Amino acid sequence: MIEIKRLNFRYPDGAHALIDISVEVPSEQIFAVMGQSGSGKTTLLNCIARFLKPESGLITLNGQAIDEMDEKEFRQKIGVVFQRLNLFPHLTILENMTLAPIRVQGRPEVEATEAARAMLDRLGIAELSGSYPAQVSGGQAQRAAIARGLMLQPEYMLLDEPTSALDARTTEDFAGWLKELHEKTNFIVVTHDLLFAKSAAEHGVFMREGRVVHTGAIGEILAAGNI
Repeated sequence: MIEIKRLNFRYPDGAHALIDISVEVPSEQIFAVMGQSGSGKTTLLNCIARFLKPESGLITLNGQAIDEMDEKEFRQKIGVVFQRLNLFPHLTILENMTLAPIRVQGRPEVEATEAARAMLDRLGIAELSGSYPAQVSGGQAQRAAIARGLMLQPEYMLLDEPTSALDARTTEDFAGWLKELHEKTNFIVVTHDLLFAKSAAEHGVFMREGRVVHTGAIGEILAAGNI
């Protein structure tokens, strides 16, 4: 479980991006962090990912403060897929997937390649292994980026606006695809797309101006109004 207690973050210009945030993210489900642009949801994701250091407050993973965890251990437990995906354009999808396991985890190339091919096959995109990022659709690139993150077998995967480049049909398919994966990996999804959140996630929070204004089951949040 990820627990966030009284988290505050202020940017160098003085803007207070997160104000007294307290959230519990249970395991074995898809958790949505919802809100419009400027609500603080991506800043919260970056604090969970340790890319930003909070001004005050505490974030724990299974009871351990994340800022006290070894960097390598932390990166193996928390994976991140950014909105821009950050797939290396000069590498094939397969090469993108094996890069970190080989260089970071020290896995043999043959073993990493076999695992990557098995992952692509399990996710239904085996045919993309030899393609370059520019040769695949937005939905395929999104799946490939998540597949790359899953190669490190993280306990939690953080997704920043994963449907921003997808059309309505692909978004619906993507929601179903995430549901198939969450039995082995916990997902925290940052999104402004409320329909996607409703179709993919069980619980979540809704943020406005740096504060959590609603929390609980997604259906209850959406039914509460004033969002």
